[in-house]
Amino acid sequence: MGISDIDVAVLAGGLGTRLQAVLPETPKILAPIGGKPFLEHLLGWLSRQGAHRILLCLGYRAGHVRAFLQEHSFPELDIETIVEPEPLGTGGAVAFALPHLRTDPVLVMNGDTIVDVDLNAFLAAHTTSGTDASVLCVPVEDAARYGRLEIDANRQRVIRFAEKDSSAAGSAWINGGIYLFGGKVFDGIARLTKGSLERDVLEKMPAGSIHAFQTEGRFLDIGTPETLALAPEVLTPL
Repeated sequence: MGISDIDVAVLAGGLGTRLQAVLPETPKILAPIGGKPFLEHLLGWLSRQGAHRILLCLGYRAGHVRAFLQEHSFPELDIETIVEPEPLGTGGAVAFALPHLRTDPVLVMNGDTIVDVDLNAFLAAHTTSGTDASVLCVPVEDAARYGRLEIDANRQRVIRFAEKDSSAAGSAWINGGIYLFGGKVFDGIARLTKGSLERDVLEKMPAGSIHAFQTEGRFLDIGTPETLALAPEVLTPL
């Protein structure tokens, strides 16, 4: 099994409030980077990884995204869009999309994230792990704006999700916003109407039941004006 055999759900329905000062009329996934919307970079990256069926989970200014897709061709990808009726959170968005997802597992990812990683290696490690959930884990030099992960590196398991703590400066492993879900995890997600994947699904799973796939690859999160400004430097080599 490879990435070409599984569905990819991209969560792109958020309001992007931290970017509205610089992108007041543009959904975050269409943020211009190097002359192209971030979505174009993202779809190109997924295509090069071998992905085929992409489900874009939209909300805020979904019409802008659909208009972009109508104007641009991605013949190697089967792209479907689904628009949530109101902001549902990351967990609620996946629950809303479940009737459209056909594979087990499914790759779920935040629509403002790219990691320089081999997604097929991630999938292979997930399959070998025997778990129903895998989290792609990346190191950052300053984890203050992220929730940290406590990881048992020997067993490659997530032990604990630590809350965001602005006073907790320094390097740490964090959740890279890319997941593989299958089996019983879908049962937990299906019970949600709104909520967060982290708080309402992953953090409620038993300690040590989630596979931690650790990678040193470059991590891009365009969620703030500062990280958006760094995007061209990160995306160019990908």
